[in-house]
Amino acid sequence: MKKENLLFTAWAASFIATLGSLYFSEVMKYEPCELCWYQRIFMYPLVLILGLAYVKKDWKAAKYSLVLSAVGVSISIYHYGIQKISFLQDTAPACGRVPCTGMYINYFNFITIPFLALTAFIVIFAASLAILKRKEEQN
Repeated sequence: MKKENLLFTAWAASFIATLGSLYFSEVMKYEPCELCWYQRIFMYPLVLILGLAYVKKDWKAAKYSLVLSAVGVSISIYHYGIQKISFLQDTAPACGRVPCTGMYINYFNFITIPFLALTAFIVIFAASLAILKRKEEQN
């Protein structure tokens, strides 16, 4: 896949994830838990960073998106784990007004909001990594 397509794919994933999180909180009125807010902190800037990078064809932005998405993957894995793994649920810290172990959605018994965020972060991470590898091959 060309670097331009990879950059667009990463941007599209961040854009869709951002729209999805806003849909859940603003339309469906699901109050985000603390871990959801942390995931948003790492997702929302990616829309701007990757969007500008795509317009300017700035492949160096992949370094930033790689780091932000790696942190986002880590938070999402932990959040999904405390939702789905019983021994983690028992030791999960209290996380504000909304429990982080709560599941507003649970499609097919495995698709939750943190799972959706994790999927987007993985797509962004993989696309960013592929861009950086292609950049190295050209040098």
